Amino acid sequence: MNILIVHAHPESKSFTTALKDKAQCVFEEQGHSVEVSDLYAMNFNPIASQNDFANLNQPEYFNYALEQRHAYKQNSLAPDIQVEIEKIKRADLLIFSFPLYWTSVPAILKGWIDRVFVSGLFYGGKRFYNHGGMAGKKAMLCFTLGGRDYMFGENAIHGSIAEYLSPIQRGTLAYAGFEVLPPFIAYHVPYISNEDRQNILINFEAYLNDLQNLEPLTFPLIENFDEKMRPLP
Repeated sequence: MNILIVHAHPESKSFTTALKDKAQCVFEEQGHSVEVSDLYAMNFNPIASQNDFANLNQPEYFNYALEQRHAYKQNSLAPDIQVEIEKIKRADLLIFSFPLYWTSVPAILKGWIDRVFVSGLFYGGKRFYNHGGMAGKKAMLCFTLGGRDYMFGENAIHGSIAEYLSPIQRGTLAYAGFEVLPPFIAYHVPYISNEDRQNILINFEAYLNDLQNLEPLTFPLIENFDEKMRPLP
């Protein structure tokens, strides 16, 4: 299996990085091939702009998604975007490794998604959910946060963690066709003991070793398209 870990943490000694390193180690010991896109180490540019295209198809009015679609067809995307797309094409499993910031991913990871999940390949036309461009691939989240686990739930102070994750798990990964595995969440990380952190790493290793037995999250399946929908370009 080929695995791509997209890692978004600025500190190499962080526990988020320790989780990323653990995943890489476990997968390589299992004989899998692992690539890592360490976004901060790469100084990845998260800003979607006209600079992402060698030339514009419609210079009179800039529409980023339409320019993505045109540039992908013409093989004229910015080189850093194309490199990341090729990594995803090789991957059977995509893992996002990050700290939860304001109920979402860090800006550098959001920018990576904006620029790399290009229209015309990942989504667009009739490409969405089980018909998305990444159908047949798996994805999962591995992230850290400061809150305690009991703070999250239907009647808890912060509400359901699933609601926090819906934009990334449903609106991004599942929408693009990925089969989404349950996330691995490390709670209260900045405030726990080193022993507790080591226990989380042990639990994470067990989680990864049981990955093939995890039930994917459930999202809509598109059985019949509306005849009025535009066909795939």
